[in-house]
Amino acid sequence: MSSSPQVVLVTGGSSGIGKSICIRLANQGHTVFGTSRKPGEQPSGYSLIAMDVTDEGSVDLAVKEVIAKAGRIDVLVNNAGIGIQGPLEDLGIAEAKAVFDADVLGPHRVCRAVLPSMRAQGSGLIINITSLAANFGLPYRGFYSAAKAALERYTETLSMEVGPFGIAVVSLQPGEYNTNIGANRIRPAVIGDAYQKGYGRAMELLGNSLHYSHDPDEVAVLVQRIMGMRRPGSMYRAAHGMQLFSVLVKKLIPGRAFEHLVMKHFK
Repeated sequence: MSSSPQVVLVTGGSSGIGKSICIRLANQGHTVFGTSRKPGEQPSGYSLIAMDVTDEGSVDLAVKEVIAKAGRIDVLVNNAGIGIQGPLEDLGIAEAKAVFDADVLGPHRVCRAVLPSMRAQGSGLIINITSLAANFGLPYRGFYSAAKAALERYTETLSMEVGPFGIAVVSLQPGEYNTNIGANRIRPAVIGDAYQKGYGRAMELLGNSLHYSHDPDEVAVLVQRIMGMRRPGSMYRAAHGMQLFSVLVKKLIPGRAFEHLVMKHFK
C-alpha cells in the first residue's frame, strides 16, 4: 500500500482500539470514517457515521455514504465486535449467535459492501481485527475464542480469493488492551453452582490483569505500519509478555499439557 493519504473506514470507531486507530490515522493525514451504532457528537479530525454491523441495510448505507463523500475506500479496518464470557454449559444458543453475528458475520457484511468498489479500483487493504484468543480456547470465554478463530479462517480464505484483484487482506491479533470490551461482554443470566468457583476465579484474574494497562494506540501504530507496507504479510500480533509467549508454548507442547498450564493459571 502507498504511504500517501488514504480513505479509511474503521468499524467500531467510537471507543477503544477503533477510536485509537481513527485518531492516529487522522493525525497522519488520512481521511478517516469511524462507525458507531449511535454516533452522537462528532469527534475532531475524523468523521463518525452510523453503522450496525449486524444489520446489512445499515452496513450498505454507511459504505455508500463514505463512497459518496470521499469517492473511494482504500482501507477497511474491521474492528467492531462484542465479547462474551461464562461457562459454555450456561450460555444459550441466542447468546452464542449474537457473538458470531457481530464478530464473524459483521465483518463479512462490511467486506461484501466494500469489495465491489475495491475491485473496480484495482486496489485495497482489508485489516480484520481478530484476537490473540483465536489461537487457543480460554476458560469461560470459549465462544469468543471460537468466533475469533472463525474470523481468522475467513480472513485467510478472503485473502486468497481477492488477491488477484489487487486487494490485500490481513489479520491483526491484539492481546488485552485498556478498552471497555470487558464491561460490555455478554454474560449468562445464571452461573451454575458447578462453575461458580472456577468462573469467579477466572473473572477475578481478568479484572485485575495488568494486561489491560497497555495503551490501545499500540494497535493503531501497527495498523499504520501495515498501511505503509507495499506487500503486507497475512497476520500480525499486538501483544506483550505471557500473552505472546502463550502462542509459542501452544505450538511446542502437547495439547493436554497446554490445557493443564492454562487451568493452573486460572485456578
